[in-house]
Amino acid sequence: MIAFLVTALFAYLVYLVLTAGSGTIGLWSQAELIAGGGISLVVAAISRKFFCRTGEYRMANPLRWVLLVAYAAVPFFIEMARANIDVAYRVITGKIRPGIVKLSTGLETDFGVLLLANSITLTPGTLTVGVDEETNDLYVHMINIGMGTETKESFEPDDVFALFQFPEWIRRIAE
Repeated sequence: MIAFLVTALFAYLVYLVLTAGSGTIGLWSQAELIAGGGISLVVAAISRKFFCRTGEYRMANPLRWVLLVAYAAVPFFIEMARANIDVAYRVITGKIRPGIVKLSTGLETDFGVLLLANSITLTPGTLTVGVDEETNDLYVHMINIGMGTETKESFEPDDVFALFQFPEWIRRIAE
């Protein structure tokens, strides 16, 4: 029941932030407040096991959400900008070496693996194509698997993983 209430409250707060500024009661109308309550109850019924697992309320901590916003604003944005430039360069020059690599995440929570997989997929030139659920390893398709390893004779998947700053941030947020 606690997981349901925490998830419903969080969903309601997100709804209020997204719909602010269009009403007569503070920033919201009466209909929006009622609709937000109903929608948040439905969302909580569906997603309470994901947001707050039994006995785990890590993601209910507001500090973790502040870290998530900081992660999206700084390292993720920088990595995405760098990847956009790299993909544009590769498209113009035709210097690509596509392939799929296996990356060991070292993450323990499902939410952490989900956040990392989505971050990699949103980064241009990379796509998470699979997850080994037992070890939480990711299989990532990259536009150029030699990215950052052109000077080496052989390619190691860990070299690619060193390019991403994501796992350390995600470990702080989700674990």
